[in-house]
Amino acid sequence: MSASPMSRYDELVAAGELRPDPEQAAAARKLAALRHQLTDRAETGFIGKLLGKKPAQPRGIYMWGGVGRGKSMLMDLFHDALAIKEKRRVHFHAFMQEVHQKMRSWRQADPGDPIPNVARELGADLRCLCFDEMVVNNSADAMIMSRLFRALIVDEGVTIVTTSNRPPHDLYKDGLNREHFLPFIDLIENRLDIIPLNGPTDYRLDRIGGLDTWHTPLGDDATAQVREAFFRLTDYDPDDGAHVPSSEIDLGGGRNLHVPRALKGVAVFSFKRLCREARGASDYLAIARTFHTVIIVGIPLMGPDDRNEAARFVTLIDALYEYRVKLFVTAAAVPENLYQSGDGSFEFERTVSRLMEMQSDEYMALGHGTGD
Repeated sequence: MSASPMSRYDELVAAGELRPDPEQAAAARKLAALRHQLTDRAETGFIGKLLGKKPAQPRGIYMWGGVGRGKSMLMDLFHDALAIKEKRRVHFHAFMQEVHQKMRSWRQADPGDPIPNVARELGADLRCLCFDEMVVNNSADAMIMSRLFRALIVDEGVTIVTTSNRPPHDLYKDGLNREHFLPFIDLIENRLDIIPLNGPTDYRLDRIGGLDTWHTPLGDDATAQVREAFFRLTDYDPDDGAHVPSSEIDLGGGRNLHVPRALKGVAVFSFKRLCREARGASDYLAIARTFHTVIIVGIPLMGPDDRNEAARFVTLIDALYEYRVKLFVTAAAVPENLYQSGDGSFEFERTVSRLMEMQSDEYMALGHGTGD
């Protein structure tokens, strides 16, 4: 049997690969206890069936905290150590895409409610489902999650272990028709143990040490630098053949924003997508709330004919700054040379100041969110 998450964590600390961290240690102990419960349940399940007794379903775990706090690492330790076949680990966004595909298939086969069938199909031969980076940023997911997960947990007996950047009560915060999502939050708080991993140390910053955030001029070298930042921040291995997933952000009013690359709270956009299309502050705030790191490629020099684009860029940076979003860019020039003449160029100087601050070590160490 594989070593428990707690013993593996202790080994990594002893080897100097991890720093001692009380919150991580507490989470590792809780995961080790859950692993023991799930393993015992598997071993006693056959006897229980003979006696007509159903073993108690273990409570799940919801680990939340800022970027770089080790949530995914602990999830990996748990999943690797869980010695049962009926387990699955999946990124939350990929899981919800699978759910929507299954719902479409069931609607074609049966005009009735697809959710019980989807839950039954997902829960077949599955006792522990591990999610990385639970986030809800569109109304389509929010509307089905309460019923789907209640069916998985209560009806199918699946134990859920998940990570998120947000505490449960902040999921889908300010989202459209959020009142329909609140039963899902109640379900999490009643059925899962909530474990905070929200201390001040962002270990992921170690991974991007030595990497600048502003890369100019535009070209292959600048692109390679932000690509490397993406790899380090998301643990994405370009050699494993997997495609970087895309995403959709619900902007309200029936509008969605396509995110070409999005993984573990890191999003990649082009300047053209963000600032040459008609967008307002609410769009940019939705991005800032959803992602802890944003990579913008292809920021051009702007002049008098680009006053609309410059104004949108100012609004975008204000939103990212308010939510302490980490920013990596490829640009045609340094911030102070981006927009030197045209309507609003004087006001643009405040944006330049913010862009300079956002490159500092002090800003990069701030946690994601408004700080309210």
